[in-house]
Amino acid sequence: MTKTLLIADDEPNIVISVEFLMKREGFEVLVARDGEEALAKIREHRPDIVLLDVMMPKLSGFDVCQEVRADPALAGVRILMLTAKGRETEVAKGLALGADVYMTKPFSTRELVEKVRQLLGQ
Repeated sequence: MTKTLLIADDEPNIVISVEFLMKREGFEVLVARDGEEALAKIREHRPDIVLLDVMMPKLSGFDVCQEVRADPALAGVRILMLTAKGRETEVAKGLALGADVYMTKPFSTRELVEKVRQLLGQ
């Protein structure tokens, strides 16, 4: 069964490259360009995993993560924070809010695919 992945990021170059990569890996890919759109798509589609940027318009990735984790209906959604915010306090905040994995940009595409597959038990 095809797994669904949501890319929540407002940087077009990141979205294009990660979307291409994940489609090539066999995922059904959804895209959200800001935090509000991300939260709406998560609630509507319940993706298996969300690649979540921290710095987005309207709602930050931290806010989206917190909202998802507060909703028991979304308990199965895995969250991989993918962000340029790499200070220790930011990583700790992301994990404390419920992110399953925290990766910083720039990132290795191979490592990203490996982390996504690990989170999905593949």
